[in-house]
Amino acid sequence: MEPFENAKWIWYTSEPQPDSYGEFYDRFSYDGGNAQIKLSCDSDYTLFVNGYYAASNQYGDFEHYKIYDTIDVTRFLDNGENQIEILVHYVGVSNSRYRPAAAGLIYELLVDGKTVLASAETTLSRKSPSYSSGRQVKVTSQLGFSFAYDATKETDGGYAPSVCVQKTCDFFPRPIKKHDVLERVSMKSVKSIGACDLLIDLGGEVVGLPVLEFVTARTQKLTVAWGEHVENDGRVRMLVGGRNFSYEYTATEGHNEFNHYMLRLGCRYIEIFSESPIELIYAGVLPQVYDVDERPVKIERTLDRQIYAVCVNTLRKCMMEHYVDCPWREQALYAFDSRNQMLCGYECFEGGNAEYVKANLTLIGEDRRDDGLLSICAPCGDKLAIPSFSLYYLMAMKEYLVHTGDKDFVLRWIPKMKNIIEEFMHQCRDGLIHTFEGEKMWNFYDWTKSAQGTLRQG
Repeated sequence: MEPFENAKWIWYTSEPQPDSYGEFYDRFSYDGGNAQIKLSCDSDYTLFVNGYYAASNQYGDFEHYKIYDTIDVTRFLDNGENQIEILVHYVGVSNSRYRPAAAGLIYELLVDGKTVLASAETTLSRKSPSYSSGRQVKVTSQLGFSFAYDATKETDGGYAPSVCVQKTCDFFPRPIKKHDVLERVSMKSVKSIGACDLLIDLGGEVVGLPVLEFVTARTQKLTVAWGEHVENDGRVRMLVGGRNFSYEYTATEGHNEFNHYMLRLGCRYIEIFSESPIELIYAGVLPQVYDVDERPVKIERTLDRQIYAVCVNTLRKCMMEHYVDCPWREQALYAFDSRNQMLCGYECFEGGNAEYVKANLTLIGEDRRDDGLLSICAPCGDKLAIPSFSLYYLMAMKEYLVHTGDKDFVLRWIPKMKNIIEEFMHQCRDGLIHTFEGEKMWNFYDWTKSAQGTLRQG
């Protein structure tokens, strides 16, 4: 059976706006059997079943390569009536990890392979009362939007029938495993910089989902910043140029506990700015880890073993839905950066981490441009290209073939690679490849002191 045969794309309004949050609610009866939810959305989601967190994080994709998750929810169910709640964040604005498309959610619940629930107009939905919609505060231009949550606005009301939306997608199953969500990483230290300013050291670089728990004597707004290091004044670098590494949380009086399951933080330090003193219980992250085994290695020197361990740990921290260039600032898939990560993974992970690499190469290859080049990142709505990175994709394909012997996969992408070569040959004059020109070309080469080309010139 094809996915979503009985489901419809829905949203909570017929006029979606960028950086908005929709909440969807549905109920069903259950009397045993294996229960799975198939789900896809634009742009990210968090699924709760009977109030329990079940899954999150939409795989990066395109409308012609739309990924759906299959989530086993049997362990969350009780005999009788059950409920699901799905929070969806619609980004709507291009960044280095997202290509804009129409807002929407589609899902179906199957028990022993039979559909018992599917998204439709009857699905109840609403604009989230607690998450701020339309705020459009960017962490970075590459990473996209941060968020603001107001616990004083939490309510059970305001739901209405959903609106069907037009989306035409070609569906594909998630090509890699979901990440494991671990227990809270311990706080190594908490330092009071001022009565309303706390600095938390998590003891090392961590990547995961933000968590906040504290007690307050009054309603107040907190700003929570994160970073990989602190400045000489002992504070986190929250505002860096036009970047804003922070989120906002408005607290109710008393005990507050908040988890956000979509935006990943890459950091060592958390800094909390409050309007009045709080009693902090915890601030940090739930680490997300991609489960892959390391190959056993024998390294004689202690220092070499330590260096190797640091390198593997760094590579692991850059494994999200795909390889990312860095966990703090961009979290983006570049053909050049990922090619180097693939080479390392072939050597340090069991099986060369081949399925993960294959998924990366596929996502890059599904990028579509008017010329034969690759966009700067995948998925990405920006037409900007670093021409040389397209050649690294060819190298990565060759290396994948050498390490896996998977000829069928590489042959599938021959037309894509041929288009790249032809585009470079169009630039060939007098036996040399000339610099690519144009507003959306960024000629970035290792052997130059700085980028060359027309990008941002004038």
